[in-house]
Amino acid sequence: MKSLQDALYNWLTIRVVCDARPDDSAAHDTEMFFMQILKKDHQVIIDSVSKIEPFYFVEFLIGDEMKKQRFPIELIDIMLDQIQLEPDKYKNIE
Repeated sequence: MKSLQDALYNWLTIRVVCDARPDDSAAHDTEMFFMQILKKDHQVIIDSVSKIEPFYFVEFLIGDEMKKQRFPIELIDIMLDQIQLEPDKYKNIE
């Protein structure tokens, strides 16, 4: 994934799902996959995530520099919203 913004977006979207569905092993595996992309491809260490209407804010470290990226809540929550609308399609398989 070449774009840092895309990698952060993908990671945050699945992180929100993980937070809402702590027993969802597929979501946790996917979150770990995107975290590896952030670390390996972009040398990013996530510091914090906060939700302040109308945005999620991700603070992260690249080298010695702290940065902050914001994403609209409605854009990030779209996957979780879809899962909640059709839970039978997104059952946890262990």
